[in-house]
Amino acid sequence: MRFSLVWLMLGVFVASVGLLAQEQTTEPKEAPGSQVKGMPPRATPGDYQAQAKAGEVTVAAEFMGHAIPRMEGPLTTEDYVVVEAGLFGAPGQQTNLSINDFSLRINGKKAPLPSEPYELVAKSVKDPQWAPPTPPAKSKSSLGSGGQDDPPPAPVRVPFELRRAMAQHLQRSSLPQGEHALPQAGLLYFQYRGKSESIRSIELIYTSAAGKATLTLQP
Repeated sequence: MRFSLVWLMLGVFVASVGLLAQEQTTEPKEAPGSQVKGMPPRATPGDYQAQAKAGEVTVAAEFMGHAIPRMEGPLTTEDYVVVEAGLFGAPGQQTNLSINDFSLRINGKKAPLPSEPYELVAKSVKDPQWAPPTPPAKSKSSLGSGGQDDPPPAPVRVPFELRRAMAQHLQRSSLPQGEHALPQAGLLYFQYRGKSESIRSIELIYTSAAGKATLTLQP
């Protein structure tokens, strides 16, 4: 009888451990894109280059050119231009945010540029503060080697940790998506490979269920 009781208690213990492990492994995971936190909104819409009303939402924005703002110093991208956008409303007001609500008209072009997801931008981002290692100097023994051409230099590879840190910065600072309480702010990206000096006029166009607005930005 005592032997059976011991086995019964052991079975209950094993079952409880199994349930605990199952609960730990089935904890809800973070939804994709949940690391997109955006940027701290500026104090007021007036702290941006331009502001406009879209229904009950105030849209504010500032053109950043090919630079991606960062506390340690800006990152750069030759393939995209960047706009820092902020959305403001009444206390407690919520609105649905989407990068698809934004487009950018450059130099009066009829077709505005759509906003692009940060994942595409990450491939072209560079850190101006990083410099590739200096290649080793040629040894004297290699001189006079019968006129043979030197092998081509190895391609420069940006360290993995640096590439990951830049991608994470883009992810964190991009405009959040989905339903959020205002104010919210973040970066928007538009594919444009031209030089900033060639830009004469910029209009940020906002079209959503909240309303429509066009902001004239400064190149």
